Amino acid sequence: MSSVRTGVKICGITEEAGLEACMKYGADWVGFVFFERSPRYINALRAKVLAAQVTDGIKKVGLFVRPDDADLERVLGQVDLDILQLYTTPERAVQIQDKFGLPVWLSIPVASQADLPQQSIVERLVIEPKPPVNATRPGGNAQRLNWDMLHGWKPAYLWMLAGGLNPENVGQAVATTGAAAVDVSSGVETAPGIKNPDAIARFIHNARTSAVG
Repeated sequence: MSSVRTGVKICGITEEAGLEACMKYGADWVGFVFFERSPRYINALRAKVLAAQVTDGIKKVGLFVRPDDADLERVLGQVDLDILQLYTTPERAVQIQDKFGLPVWLSIPVASQADLPQQSIVERLVIEPKPPVNATRPGGNAQRLNWDMLHGWKPAYLWMLAGGLNPENVGQAVATTGAAAVDVSSGVETAPGIKNPDAIARFIHNARTSAVG
């Protein structure tokens, strides 16, 4: 069995039942999506209400797509976030990290081993599949990465696996890739933005009981 406890992020929280399940079953991070084209979009006022309920040391992650400073200031003025997860350029990610003084996770869509970054200049990279050509958003498309490309890959920075994960496949994903942390959204839902507490429980359990190959 893996000797390292797999970190779990449940993204796209929009309602109390999903949030309560994250806290009950031991998620490490909960994510709020501040991108209006996402079916899991949440406005700052609603996110403030949910974020205020988070306990047990769970970190609150805000996901933004190519935000400007005003976008971030507007949300951070209302929501107590611990981490900013960004779809943007590495240079812009560092600017945001420096300006706002919060840890930044940068999403890195990949299609082959050649796309895997050699280094990171932010706290963590989120490795996920490149979106389909006709996609309306850069992530959250329920696509699965080819895990074999990550087998034996051991970068010198923190990273997280995302894309197409669910309770049934997360164990194999962790075993194949050696990921120390995983990120799920649609894979634990009954409808976009509506989380299934039982699926959250199974996802967290299966992520943490995998034998790493």
